[in-house]
Amino acid sequence: MAKKKTHSDNPRVLAVMTLAKVKDGAYSNLQLNQIIKANPLKDNDKGLLTTLVYGTIQYRLLLEFWLAPFIKGKKLDPWVKELLLTFLFQWQKLDRIPKHALFNETIEVAKVLGHAGTAKFVTALLHNMDRKGLPDVSKIENPVDKMVTEYSLPKWLVEQLTAQVGKEKTANILASLNHAPEQSARINTTKATRSQVTTSLEKEGYSVKDGSVSQDALVISGGHVASSQAYKDGLLTVQDESAMLPVEALQLDDSVKSVLDAAAAPGGKTGQIAQYLADDAKVTALDIHDHKVKLIAQNVARLGVADKVNAMALDARKVPEHFEEGFDRILVDAPCSGLGLLRRKPEIRYEKTLEDVQHLAKLQLDILSAAARKLNKGGKLVYSTCTILDQENDGVVEAFLKENPDFVQEKTETKKKLKDDRKSLALKIYPDDYQTDGFYIATFRRKD
Repeated sequence: MAKKKTHSDNPRVLAVMTLAKVKDGAYSNLQLNQIIKANPLKDNDKGLLTTLVYGTIQYRLLLEFWLAPFIKGKKLDPWVKELLLTFLFQWQKLDRIPKHALFNETIEVAKVLGHAGTAKFVTALLHNMDRKGLPDVSKIENPVDKMVTEYSLPKWLVEQLTAQVGKEKTANILASLNHAPEQSARINTTKATRSQVTTSLEKEGYSVKDGSVSQDALVISGGHVASSQAYKDGLLTVQDESAMLPVEALQLDDSVKSVLDAAAAPGGKTGQIAQYLADDAKVTALDIHDHKVKLIAQNVARLGVADKVNAMALDARKVPEHFEEGFDRILVDAPCSGLGLLRRKPEIRYEKTLEDVQHLAKLQLDILSAAARKLNKGGKLVYSTCTILDQENDGVVEAFLKENPDFVQEKTETKKKLKDDRKSLALKIYPDDYQTDGFYIATFRRKD
C-alpha cells in the first residue's frame, strides 16, 4: 500500500488508510483530521469517512469475530484486514448501502490500494461470506465472552463492571457506549443569554434544545458547533453535559474569592469556574505541560474571562510547597482512564488495562491529598473523574478520607438535583443514565 496512491476523493480508500495507521499506533482523531485536510472531500464523504473509521474501531472485536472463520490460516497485509473489517461494518451496521454496491466499492478499494491479485482474493472472500453467512454471537455460551464480543469491549472491563454493578446494568452501559454521542455545549452566561445563543445558532441552521443534565447546557445538531459564529464569538464552549457537573458541585457564589483547578487542561472547567465567579475573584489553573497551559489561556481568552484566570505549569502534587495562601474552593478533575468517554474515544477500550486503572488510582490519591492541604477551613473540595470503575472513584475517596480526618464527605449536589434520592454521597453518572459521558463526582468539606 505504501507505494500506491496516497491521495484520494474516495472515503472508503481513505478510511482503510486511516485505520491501518491507527492500528499501527496513531490516534484516530488526529489521523482522521490529517487525512481530511490532505484530501479533497465533499461534506457527505467526510461524514462517511468519519463513520467508517469510528464505527470500525468501535465494533472491532465483533467484526473480527465475524471475519475469523473466513481468514483462518491466511496471512493478510494489515490494510487488507482493515478493508474487510470496514466491509463487515457497512454490511451489518449501515442500512443505506445496497449489498451489490458495497461489494463493488470494496473490491474497487482493493484495486486502488493493492493489485489485481488482491482484488481477486477480496472478491472471493466477500462472496464466501455472503454464501455461508456470518457466525452467530448469540451462540456464545459464556455470558461474559458474549458481551465482550457483542459490544466489543475488553474482557477485564466487562468482568470488573459486572462485579461492581451487576450483569443487567453492565449490559445497559455497554450497549450505550456504542451509541453516537450527542453534541452539547455550555452557554457562556458572561456574554449571552440562553435565548441569544439559541437564536444565533438557529440562524446558522443548527437545531438546538435545552440540556437535561446541566443548568447551562444546550444540545445541538445539524453541524459542527465549533465552526459556528457563536463559538468563535465566545458565546459558548463545547463540553459534555456530565463534564459541567463538577463545577456545579463546587457551589460557587460571590463569597468565594479563590479557586484552584488542580488539573485544568484543556480549560473547559476553568472557563466554567471563571464564568460563575465574582469580578474580584480568581481561579488558578494548573497543568504539568507548558503547551497545555497555553491551551487553557486560549480557551479562557475566547470566552472573555481571562482576567479571572491565572494559568500556570505545575505538577499538582507540588501544590503545598508552591502556594502560601489557601483556596476557598478546589477542583481536582483527576487524570483517569477515561472509560466514561468510550463513545467519543473508541480506541481507548483496546488500550487501557486493569494495571493502568490501579496505577492511576494511586496518582489520583496523591494529587487529591496534595491539593487538599491548601483548602481553607470550611472550604469545599470536589474530586471528579470521567471514568466508571470503583478503583478510581469510591476507592480513592475511601483512601483519602482515611488519610485526612479533617475532611468530611458531603452529598454532591447539582443545579438540576440529579439522582437526588440516591443513598450514596458521591454522584455516579453512567453512560446509559442520560446518554452523556460517564462521570464520578465526590464533594468534601474541610472541618472548621
